[in-house]
Amino acid sequence: MACLDMAFHSSFPNSLLILFLLFPISTSIDTITPSQSIKDGETLVSAAGNYELGFFSPGKSTARYVGIWYKKAPQEKQYVWVANRDDPLTNSSSVLSIGNDGNLAIVIAGRPVFQITNTSTAVNYATAKLLDSGNLVLQDNQSRLLWQSFDYPTHTMLPGVKLGLDRKTGKIRVITSWKSDDDPGTGDYVLRLDPNGSPQFFLWHKSEPLWRSGPWNGLGFSGVPLMNHQSVVTYHFTIDDDGIFYSYDLNNDSIFSRLILDSSGYLQRLAWQDGTPRWTQFWRAPDDQCDAYAKCGTYSSCDVNRVLMCECLQGFKPKLPQAWNLRDWSGGCNRRRGLACGEGDGFKKMENIKLPDTRPARIVQVSSLKECRDLCLKNCSCTAYASADIKNWEGKCLIWGGDLTDLKLYSDGGMDLFVRLAGSELGSNSKKKLVLILILTVIPGTLFLVTCAYCFWKRKIERKGNAGVSMRERRHDYFSNESELLDESGKSSEMPLFDLFEVVNATDHFSDSNKLGEGGFGPVYKGKLRNGQQIAVKRLSRNSGQGIEEFKNEVALIQQLQHRNLVRILGCCIQGEEKMLIYEYMQNKSLDSFIFDKTKRALLDWRKRFDIIIGIARGVLYLHHDSRLRIIHRDLKASNILLDDEMIPKISDFGMARIFGGNQTQANTNRVVGTYGYMSPEYAIDGLFSVKSDVFSFGVLLLEIISGKRNNNYYNHDSNLIGHAWELWNEGMNLELVDSMIIDSCPTDEVKRCIHVGLLCVQENATNRPTMLSVVSMLGNETAMPTPRKPAYSSKKNIFDPDSSTSWAASRSTNDITVTELEAR
Repeated sequence: MACLDMAFHSSFPNSLLILFLLFPISTSIDTITPSQSIKDGETLVSAAGNYELGFFSPGKSTARYVGIWYKKAPQEKQYVWVANRDDPLTNSSSVLSIGNDGNLAIVIAGRPVFQITNTSTAVNYATAKLLDSGNLVLQDNQSRLLWQSFDYPTHTMLPGVKLGLDRKTGKIRVITSWKSDDDPGTGDYVLRLDPNGSPQFFLWHKSEPLWRSGPWNGLGFSGVPLMNHQSVVTYHFTIDDDGIFYSYDLNNDSIFSRLILDSSGYLQRLAWQDGTPRWTQFWRAPDDQCDAYAKCGTYSSCDVNRVLMCECLQGFKPKLPQAWNLRDWSGGCNRRRGLACGEGDGFKKMENIKLPDTRPARIVQVSSLKECRDLCLKNCSCTAYASADIKNWEGKCLIWGGDLTDLKLYSDGGMDLFVRLAGSELGSNSKKKLVLILILTVIPGTLFLVTCAYCFWKRKIERKGNAGVSMRERRHDYFSNESELLDESGKSSEMPLFDLFEVVNATDHFSDSNKLGEGGFGPVYKGKLRNGQQIAVKRLSRNSGQGIEEFKNEVALIQQLQHRNLVRILGCCIQGEEKMLIYEYMQNKSLDSFIFDKTKRALLDWRKRFDIIIGIARGVLYLHHDSRLRIIHRDLKASNILLDDEMIPKISDFGMARIFGGNQTQANTNRVVGTYGYMSPEYAIDGLFSVKSDVFSFGVLLLEIISGKRNNNYYNHDSNLIGHAWELWNEGMNLELVDSMIIDSCPTDEVKRCIHVGLLCVQENATNRPTMLSVVSMLGNETAMPTPRKPAYSSKKNIFDPDSSTSWAASRSTNDITVTELEAR
């Protein structure tokens, strides 16, 4: 050792040795000291390289901010904290340094312009250090904590951050959205704990509640059942003298997780594992219409899987029946019978439910759930009770002393709720029950007969007095047409029926100004119900190539399908000769109105297009694999993809769809329906259709979204879009297919992967095409993919030109095949 020491000293001058010992050589630092600052362009990096701190400009902004982002994570920078979010800097000559008062500040030309830390403790020496947790801490010379960024989260919650009420300061720690992707300033959306009653989190848009987490149940929040199924995360909810806090930890060091409130108002739990290509979304809120706060008002439950999503609880009736029938459920429900406030009352157990708003509730200490029941019965204002903990019974229960609001049903998860009802609602008084039955049957029956007699008399008078009566003046009885909605087994559809007058008024008598388009089914109109809800009305044309069979088919199918990426049907109207389907109105109309429009397609950047591709893929996967029925759509195309106000894609038009049995893989038809350019060759030529037919259509649609061009357009010589994409693939020039409006902003690898998937989907042989399950997996992961073979229709002329000797149109008789093209609406 002595020889080594002598050799070391002899090779370094004393001055350099001192500098080496005081400041070891390092490629990065994680600490700012009073004598060491960070300039714009320099960064702090945590010890293990997880996080980085420095100056940045988000998106297209030129303003400068100080923030923390993931160092290792894939794709673009993912920011987790911003120091000066509402105080942007206008130049790049800023410096981060420790001032004489021991606080960390942004300094320009020696003058502090923004103080990041706010400790009032006088210290002689302080340092700011970026930890591997993503926490920026200010410490004194004895490593005592003076300040930490985890106490001041912005739009992201990291493991170790505590959200909630700090009793010491009286402040509630929240996360708040950015104003936009280019502006990290405090936005309009905030996730905040409400400590009243049983504490719960609310997502607010300004002063309006959008979503509620529900109370803590020992495993997670009642309104987020997916929290119970994440083994890599441990959640904590503590109530003590320090405050009421929610936090979480990770059980795997190779996994990164964050809870982010984005500028659109969505709360997302994202996770990423070191070495994988992208972040994965575990859950999102709000996620469906039933997540909207108080969607169904009071004493009503919400379930997106029901035809009518809102339904009064047992023992309750709509408060405003007329509005309720018009699907305005905000008024909620009232009790049919008052409570006895003593003997005679009972409880109805509701399972798998998001517990109602707990602000009118209180937590009580009991020895059993029965004692909780007894306490509720003794309290005349008690409306319901539930266990406060489903993980470990700790003698606590919840008792509601007011209205029950914001109840949502789950197919899996949720909790049990015991709703207080009058005894007669539970069948405890047989005499009253008998009287109730008589009232509910005899009186309505009598009224029904009187009404029918009156209608018959009135119709007879009208026919005599006015032989040529207009549609607006005629009212046809529902029941004369109900048989048209019977399925093959004779079972009637449960589709809600709209009155013809209601639809006529909603569409302003089917005025041309409300006409959205026209397809094979008939015209489509925009309408507005009396409660303000906007609708889309598909009116079956008398000369429609799509007839009553397609109408019945769409009614029978779509009411059984519930998915985020499928359009939702509200009901139908079948009075007299009129046959109409009523859908939710899509603000942005159809996808083709964007991607094939020279101006509007500029609004669809790559991220929006990719989200639309993923949404369509998930919708088709649901039809093929996840729904109760296996559905082949048979007419996937850009005009049948509708976009809501958030640009979420919704698959529509199920008139041509077909149901497959459990073991059925394909079917044959002599009546080929669909649209040129989207039909697979085996379907167009031989009438064979299967899930692979929809895969082909999806592949065409994917290539159209990427390119902004229709498949049926000519490119070089006689090549269509598929052939053009294939030529570019073989020449290694994939990116030339991409729409020129987005080419400069899209991630190359992601776009190439999408083109690759599209070409796999349009291969000529159906067996070579992937399933939609594989498609979704390939789109979301950088997995190995097979090399695509030559696609079908690579030469447009040979397929679609009837004069061509090799075209399928020329080789088949028109008696063998009928092709119905549904135009864009």
